[in-house]
Amino acid sequence: MSLMDVITEALALTGNLERDKALHYLADSARMLTGAEFSAISVLDSHGETMEFFQSGLDEETAKALGRPPRGHGLFHRVPPFGYLIDNDLPPEPRKPHKPEHPPLNSFLGVSIPIDQQVWGRLYLTNKPGGFTDDDGANMRLLARAAAIAVTNSRLYAQARNRAGWLNATQHIVSALLEGTDEDEALEVITHEMRLAAEADAAVMVLPSINNTWVGEIVDGDAGDLLGVEFPPNGRAQTTISEQSGMVIDSMQRLRTIRLDQMRQWGPALYAPLIAKGSGKGVIILLRRPGKKEFNLHDLAMGESAAKQAAIALELAEARFASELAAELDQRSRISRDLHDLAIQQLFASGMHITAVKEDLEQRDLPAEVFDSLNHAIKAIDDSVSQIRAIVRRLRDSESSAAVAPRLADEASKARELLGFAPSLIITWNGEPFETENEMTLIDDAVGADIADDVVAVVREGLSNAARHAHASSVSVHVDTSPDELVVEVADDGDGITPTLGRRSGTSNLAARARRHRGEFSLGPREGAKGTVMRWSVPLR
Repeated sequence: MSLMDVITEALALTGNLERDKALHYLADSARMLTGAEFSAISVLDSHGETMEFFQSGLDEETAKALGRPPRGHGLFHRVPPFGYLIDNDLPPEPRKPHKPEHPPLNSFLGVSIPIDQQVWGRLYLTNKPGGFTDDDGANMRLLARAAAIAVTNSRLYAQARNRAGWLNATQHIVSALLEGTDEDEALEVITHEMRLAAEADAAVMVLPSINNTWVGEIVDGDAGDLLGVEFPPNGRAQTTISEQSGMVIDSMQRLRTIRLDQMRQWGPALYAPLIAKGSGKGVIILLRRPGKKEFNLHDLAMGESAAKQAAIALELAEARFASELAAELDQRSRISRDLHDLAIQQLFASGMHITAVKEDLEQRDLPAEVFDSLNHAIKAIDDSVSQIRAIVRRLRDSESSAAVAPRLADEASKARELLGFAPSLIITWNGEPFETENEMTLIDDAVGADIADDVVAVVREGLSNAARHAHASSVSVHVDTSPDELVVEVADDGDGITPTLGRRSGTSNLAARARRHRGEFSLGPREGAKGTVMRWSVPLR
């Protein structure tokens, strides 16, 4: 082996941008240049344990039979961080009867591969006829330095490709949100695209849920057991949200404290918070299987950036929805003005004209049928005016100007088509049913316009959830109001609560509405009966 041969191999090695190919090339070149029988590259993790192993000289069947690669103890651990170790007089190793016979070793050369003043990996060579020399050690150190350059170049190359992948993922996320994708589907797109960009095996999005909890709402990849799981208040997920700063875990299996058993099966993890307007909206957790390469600071930076872009895009999507809603309200207002100022006035004028004609005809001796027809026409016009006025009231402010009871009755009527049957609606005051419609104004006086809108939205969402998920044959809505509290209960006899891969955004919205009024929200099985009951309550004082 000449120095020129080593330099030639080193130059060829540094030009390889594919890391795995470069390491296989290093193992083959080192074995060929030294005349060793076997060679191997051990890539170390942050704890100094072998994370990846590339060997040369063993056939595939023998290498597979040997099982786990060396862990870095004993002879391997003695390799100096910035030099080499030679041992040409290895003692015979005892063989375990249940293990395949390892090829006998009689000589050893170990060289560290330092990158950024740390031992990134080691080059092992064994069984050179006549033993290894210091020249072999010096030449392999030169080759190891070339390998360090190759690994650094491949890392930069991989980072460039990785950055392109993250940018592509961010583009897909933003495009999906700005094209009008609904929130549930948008969150699924975010989770999926970030998993692909990070080359993760699974991704979990943790979002606010009922009773001030944070739950795994969206899952992508092989982590279905984390769907619907509540993340503990002092855990890493909520810490990431509260501190608005991501984190990288080298291996979930190595953690001394872990509060969720479902997380123990995973290896490397990355936590990236969703931050918008200075507050944490949630966190996405990217997971890899044990033994996979760890997430690095570049991955963290790209993950945090993509998560922030996704959060901003969500804010823009919400703003767009608000703008569309404002435009719809403006259109409703215009239509209501036109109906009031034009249609009603025209009908009113027609009614006055027919009334005047009738008064003129009453002075003549005409058949009674004529006056019956005129009376019928006048009544029809009056009915039309009343109907148009009701439509105008419903168009204004998205029906918020109407009384609560009629609005709730309207929601129950609309739900008939979704449910396939009419839900029952009971409205009470202090637990007692109303005797007259005028008494129902007590609700409006007690709750006010702001809470009234939320009450209608809660009933609508409760009926919608029952229609979509419960497969029920009966649904009942009970709204009870007192001077101190308003309570809404929606109960069904359906299948009960079943986690799905989609976010339970409806229930999250209900919880948010309750929190806004210092109220409470719960969703659970009916006591002593099949089905689910949703309870929403807010104080009125």
